[in-house]
Amino acid sequence: MTYILAIDQGTTSSRAILFDAQMQRVGTAQREFTQHFPQEGWVEHDVEEIWDSVLNVCRNALETTGVSASQIAGIGITNQRETTVIWDKATGTPIHNAIVWQDRRTAETCEELRKAGCEDDVTAQTGLLLDPYFSGTKVKWLLDTVPGARDRAAAGELLFGTIDTFLIWRLTEGRVHATDATNAARTLLFDIHKGQWSSEICDLLDIPQAILPDVRDCAADFGSTSLFGGGIPILGVAGDQQAATIGQACFQPGMMKSTYGTGCFALLNTGTQPVESKNRLLTTIAYQLDGQKTYALEGSIFIAGAAVQWLRDALQIIEAAPQSGELAAKADPNQHVVLVPAFTGLGAPYWKPDCRGAIFGLTRNSGRAEIARATLESIAFQTRDLWHAMQGDWGAEADVILRVDGGMSASDWAMQGLSDILGAPVDRPVMQETTALGAAWLAGMKAGVYPDQAGFAETWDLDRRFEPTKGEADRNAAYARWQRAVQATMAF
Repeated sequence: MTYILAIDQGTTSSRAILFDAQMQRVGTAQREFTQHFPQEGWVEHDVEEIWDSVLNVCRNALETTGVSASQIAGIGITNQRETTVIWDKATGTPIHNAIVWQDRRTAETCEELRKAGCEDDVTAQTGLLLDPYFSGTKVKWLLDTVPGARDRAAAGELLFGTIDTFLIWRLTEGRVHATDATNAARTLLFDIHKGQWSSEICDLLDIPQAILPDVRDCAADFGSTSLFGGGIPILGVAGDQQAATIGQACFQPGMMKSTYGTGCFALLNTGTQPVESKNRLLTTIAYQLDGQKTYALEGSIFIAGAAVQWLRDALQIIEAAPQSGELAAKADPNQHVVLVPAFTGLGAPYWKPDCRGAIFGLTRNSGRAEIARATLESIAFQTRDLWHAMQGDWGAEADVILRVDGGMSASDWAMQGLSDILGAPVDRPVMQETTALGAAWLAGMKAGVYPDQAGFAETWDLDRRFEPTKGEADRNAAYARWQRAVQATMAF
């Protein structure tokens, strides 16, 4: 039993990655699934399609590598966070599509709660802000909106979970209703200090605690599955950004990672004591092992790689994402086009859910290249917003080195631009599948196949360090243009 199977259930696709005893990837399968947009600002997923995609990729990964269930020591699960599912306890059937983390339908509810003076108490317990991003108000919407849901929940007939919880339930054929501390910490319902569901917030949102899952360590017993030809224990679970933090071996306070996928999520390890943000960042659980919580400051950017998809799918100025850097490199250096990609609102540190995107600085000579450059630069500018906020909260100087991962981190142009805008080094690891690797390490460590934290940290290997090449004056002038553009966008 020398293999670990990692299930990486993301926002646009599900993947299964098989790792060997040396934590090397030996097999991968991936399947995209449909994005549903019932109304402006609403985003949903068909939960059964997600489930089918997970089964498909797991079976494909095993078939293509010839690895059998008897050779797998454990399964690790990482998932899109905050995405909300409620299902029938008896049948496992969802009562509605999953409401995705990007969904903004509960913005009005959040505003009403904020005006009622509830946010300070919610933040004190959960480390989060009142924003439709999180699961709590999505659960309330489902219970209030789906006919009969609230009565059925009160009668103990329904269960709630984020995607990890639903997958565990299905994989164990209804035997285990559980999540881990990192996913629980993103629901708006979990007291990250006491390590338990908050009865006060559940009462505030009228959510019966009976529908909530059991909360466990990231490396723990989550039951076993027999759906792949034999019994395999599920031993590791972490939300995708926390899994990437683990996969980047950011185990020491002050270490920071940023993942560039559909959105961008930066986490700064702050150790065993939570740091209250004064800059509208989130205080969250980075991981929990052996009952010990390690906390983080997190900044969430809603649109990163999705902006490159916008170039490809909506504007059709590129055919594939890697072309964005090639096109941006051809842009006129004397033009200063700025894109604010607030397609689904602005995340940290602004938290403006109703804000929408805008482009500034267009001239008659602005074209495809300038828009491509502005798109990639917007990701660097948003990261600098988070960087400054974290420094303000953490009190660290600018000598922090950022570890990056995610699809966009493969772009040399984008990562060099990031280093230039930050004025700091950016480290890209050899193993860029850090999210799946983090989930695999949790399961493998629990199974006794992989080393402990210190041993795992020693395996982290640098692919390339990007050093700043832009002068401070140019860097600050570019960032000032970004700040003016953001203020103008929010005022529109």
